[in-house]
Amino acid sequence: MSPLKITAAARTRNIGIVAICDHNSAENAPAVMRAAGTSDVVVLPGMEVCTREEIHVLAIFGSLEAAFALQAEVYDHLPGKNDPDVFGLQVVANEFDEVIAFQDKLLIGAVDLPVDRVVNEIHRLGGIAIAAHVDRESYSVVSQLGFIPETPEFDALELTCHIRDRDARDRFGGPAVHTCIRNSDAHVLDDLGKNISEYLLERPAFDEIRMALGGVDGRTVCGAS
Repeated sequence: MSPLKITAAARTRNIGIVAICDHNSAENAPAVMRAAGTSDVVVLPGMEVCTREEIHVLAIFGSLEAAFALQAEVYDHLPGKNDPDVFGLQVVANEFDEVIAFQDKLLIGAVDLPVDRVVNEIHRLGGIAIAAHVDRESYSVVSQLGFIPETPEFDALELTCHIRDRDARDRFGGPAVHTCIRNSDAHVLDDLGKNISEYLLERPAFDEIRMALGGVDGRTVCGAS
């Protein structure tokens, strides 16, 4: 999983939009955005925040400035230093797939911020807050709380490839209550594009995605695979 390989795989698999959501960090998003260059792959910066309750929340933004503002808040509330012998090296790359730094904060841990504060901060910064992999038995809002709360208000619920749309509607209320989407949640390159959503948009852009999640002006999430 490197900037050039991610963007090349997206082009090969006809994926028009990808969001880079590393665990508790946005540091590698700029390199992937630069690696995409002027290609037809749109790269959105983001992160996957692990809250105090160990709930994973996807934060997706239209600008690097907003993503890094959330990162600063997250970094201020991380529990300690990374031990590379235990958890591995945390690499920061450039757009040429070269290692330029190692992050020594413990990114694998939970941030000392509750889920409502995280979601509210994402929205304050103009981002989209998505409850990650809600059908998983760990690190999801359902696994940790037992239900999907009315507040904080998520912009969408993310489904994994292990649940059918019909079962998701029965379990989570479906589109009548929440917008449900599918993302790759790819941790290895082969998984990129295995679980996707199709959107009806005027153009591939962050603001259009936000409108689609809200069903605004004809934009919509129109299918998944």
